[in-house]
Amino acid sequence: MALDFKTLNHSTSHLMAEAISNLYPGAKFGYGPAIEEGFYYDIDFPTPITEEDLPKIEKEMHKIASRNEPIVREEVSKEKALELFKDNPYKIELIKGIDGVITIYKQGKWFDLCAGPHVERTGLIQNFKLLSIAGAYWRGDSKNKQLVRIYGTSFETKQGLEEHLRILEERKKRDHRLLGKQLGLFMLSDYGPGLPFWLPNGMIVRTEIENMWKEIHARYNYMLVDTPIMLSKELWITSGHWDHYKDNMYITMVDENEFAIKPMNCPGAILCYKNDLHSYRELPLRYAELGHVHRHEASGALNGLFRVRSFTQDDAHTFVRRDQIGEEIISILKLYDEIYSLFGLNYKIELSTRPEKGYIGDIEIWNESERILEEVCSKSGKDFKINPGDGAFYGPKLDFKVKDSMNRIWQCGTIQLDMNLPERFDVSYIDDKGEKVRPVMIHRACFGSIERFIGVITEHFAGAFPLWIAPEQVHVLPVNDEYHLDYSNKVVEALRKEGIRATLVDSSEKLGYRMRNAQIKKVPYTVVIGDNEVKSNTVTYRHYGSKEQINIDVNEFVKKLVEEIKSRALPKID
Repeated sequence: MALDFKTLNHSTSHLMAEAISNLYPGAKFGYGPAIEEGFYYDIDFPTPITEEDLPKIEKEMHKIASRNEPIVREEVSKEKALELFKDNPYKIELIKGIDGVITIYKQGKWFDLCAGPHVERTGLIQNFKLLSIAGAYWRGDSKNKQLVRIYGTSFETKQGLEEHLRILEERKKRDHRLLGKQLGLFMLSDYGPGLPFWLPNGMIVRTEIENMWKEIHARYNYMLVDTPIMLSKELWITSGHWDHYKDNMYITMVDENEFAIKPMNCPGAILCYKNDLHSYRELPLRYAELGHVHRHEASGALNGLFRVRSFTQDDAHTFVRRDQIGEEIISILKLYDEIYSLFGLNYKIELSTRPEKGYIGDIEIWNESERILEEVCSKSGKDFKINPGDGAFYGPKLDFKVKDSMNRIWQCGTIQLDMNLPERFDVSYIDDKGEKVRPVMIHRACFGSIERFIGVITEHFAGAFPLWIAPEQVHVLPVNDEYHLDYSNKVVEALRKEGIRATLVDSSEKLGYRMRNAQIKKVPYTVVIGDNEVKSNTVTYRHYGSKEQINIDVNEFVKKLVEEIKSRALPKID
């Protein structure tokens, strides 16, 4: 019977913890959960360690596993648990927060506080690798002590582990920070930490994606708006952001009044709605905005385009009658399907429910909102799971977990059902009886962040973008300028006439060098012009990633590329 991946990895985190206990007496352990692709454990070490220490820990883990000791579950009282872990303040804190049954898991003489489950014996844990070390604040709170987080992964078979390690190496090559520099997409500067600069090639990628986004939203009857980047304190108090998000906002004084640079676009969309009176006949009323927002992220969390302080949300805010909620969310799901399919991305949905604390609004409204979202997901046929307590402070949400070509999961899209902000802003429409009624507000973003999404697809495609968003689409290489330059210029002119981004690369360098350079830049099409092409009015092209050279009539080549761009066709992803 196959071992459950998460159970195996959680058991491996315990194996690692026992090994560390043997090697580093006095080490204190916090959390050690299984995660999407492995496990981690947060540890308070008595002395500093580095990644060079990981092989030593692995060796001790194999030694323990070889004893093949049974892993045994035991229920204990809270009093006994507090006694067992009296020297570990992290476990004491966790135990005090447990109301139900408390369990420990033993392997030999070693034991740990844990809810389980685990594999039956340590001997089943054989194919593992400790991957990296990072810092992590206890319980994710920067006010707490920073612990050492060790990441690892574990597989039932040696082949499974080797394949995963191969994928990890491939991911390193696809790092969007490296590719961003290599392809001239974006840059970062110490003059503005977390504030990306878009370079010319990156602006092409970004602009093409934004144009596609606008085109599709127009078909789905969204109206584009643009709201101010800075608004007064009073607005953010009304929205609830001042109380719940102030520490992440940039605040300044304007004419002796406090203003905040917007961390979110929703209050601006509400003001757009309130600018006019609305009838029930107008709803759904859909506002879409590529809104530039700023959030004060911790400096240690900044990471290329994945975690920044300045970014663009592809936001939309829809105002609907309650009887329109289900139909509207199904329409949004269709829009998401259309956009994600252009990038070859599949997704799963998580329904995030009311946070335990810090939320606004009545519980009855939250319960109704959560019920509606669950019903819509069920009726749409989409697979989803519940993510308790992870909703926005103003309402529950659907989170879209996108899977890329390297099997990584990214949080991108979201749909948030909000019955609270319309109440706080006194938003209404006139119903068929001439009375004022509260609409429901739906917040949604498909990419989540343009910056982060471009980082994701850069790694997804390994920088070899689909033709329609590729910064450089065609390189035209004359073999010899003396004989082939004039015709090459005509080919470039024919391509550019159709809006294709074609570049003439003359023969000042050797042909082999120019072809390799096109591959380094991941140009989709490399065209070589020699005697035969000039005589026959053709081109010979090679598609990125392929060694096959194809000769084709120049007009047919132009037509082929125009159709590929128009259809936004996907390249083959190796």
